[in-house]
Amino acid sequence: MATSPADATERPGFLRRIARVRWILIAAAAVLVVLALAGRLSFIELLIALGFVVLAALVSSGRETPAPTGIGVVSGTVARSDAPLTALIGALPDAAYLLDRRGIVLAGNERAASMNGSVRPGELISLKVRTPEVIEAVRLAAEGAVRRVEFIERMPVERKFEVHAVPVFLAPEDAGRTPPDFVLLTFRDHTQQHLVEQMRVDFVANASHELRTPLASLSGFVDTLRGSARGDEAARDRFLAIMAEQAKRMSRLIDDLLSLSRIEMNEHIQPKSVVDLVAVVDHVRDALSPLARERGVAVEVKRTIERLPVQGDRDELIRLFENLVENALKYGGAGKRVEISLAVEDGEAVVAVRDFGPGIAPEHLPRLTERFYRVDAQTSRAQGGTGLGLAIVKHILSRHRGRLSIESELGHGAQFTVRLALAGE
Repeated sequence: MATSPADATERPGFLRRIARVRWILIAAAAVLVVLALAGRLSFIELLIALGFVVLAALVSSGRETPAPTGIGVVSGTVARSDAPLTALIGALPDAAYLLDRRGIVLAGNERAASMNGSVRPGELISLKVRTPEVIEAVRLAAEGAVRRVEFIERMPVERKFEVHAVPVFLAPEDAGRTPPDFVLLTFRDHTQQHLVEQMRVDFVANASHELRTPLASLSGFVDTLRGSARGDEAARDRFLAIMAEQAKRMSRLIDDLLSLSRIEMNEHIQPKSVVDLVAVVDHVRDALSPLARERGVAVEVKRTIERLPVQGDRDELIRLFENLVENALKYGGAGKRVEISLAVEDGEAVVAVRDFGPGIAPEHLPRLTERFYRVDAQTSRAQGGTGLGLAIVKHILSRHRGRLSIESELGHGAQFTVRLALAGE
């Protein structure tokens, strides 16, 4: 009975090679037998010729790299036309690469390409993935060990990954006895879970610290109104006004904390929409015009361009410039003027918000974007600040892959400059 290729793959190495070249052997044997029957070869010569044919066929078959049904291996790389393998790697829910024992990429899916950039078959995985723990995991998997590692990518934004390096044996009975045929390398993105946990810790710490003062104030006024000021209408009205202001402060603080949490949750995902910064700045100027009139500050927009397209989230960019302009109105309003300038420099959109107030001392500049950092805590709270405005600006810019620079000189105001890459239209 004829032996199928599937049956042959289950046999020991020698019989498998015999099965692979069986049709060549049958054809060669038939030719030699015909020559022997015709008197061209003696019986001894027939046996010698058959031996040489078998030996040559075995040597030839031994040069081929064994490959499972459905996987084509050509010169150490998986054939591009191999649909089953491409479908298998592509169907995995995580970023995945199939490697040979040397760490050379044989195949990868789209998730891997979006994470590490384009990796062509035949390239070393270490050219794209430079984390030492991952490279070591690949080396150990090539020796037959299963490895799991975690690492945090710091740039361009912080991301956390869980990596599995698993040896792949084509013949199950070879597992643990011979080096693997392939190594499967998968990356699972744990950034979201990492951010959620970090935000939970930060929220509890920050909220408990910042809410303690207004809550203590409210509690004290409630006790006073229940006690000595129970019948004092003037004191009651004054205390109720302070209590209302403290309640508003807590509400603003909670709103800013929730806003910051939402931004951080998606910080590793760059927005894809195209937004016109000229329209955003005009909207912010109009929205804050009542505050500007209340403080007697003129807001001037200077530009020589009609459009300034960037890739971003419109609502977040509005929040970013609202925070910068509102800070200029509150803390730099003594100069009675705030300038917003828009320009293009070196292929980037540049928006600068400048005030002409008292300025900021140099030692404070590096810490301005820290959460709850205040140059003057009493003044900030009196102005209704939560200490989170510039932290929100920093994280919005991080999500948009932008930059913030701060320049100030005491007595000459301050300038906050935002730089974002221009979007192609």
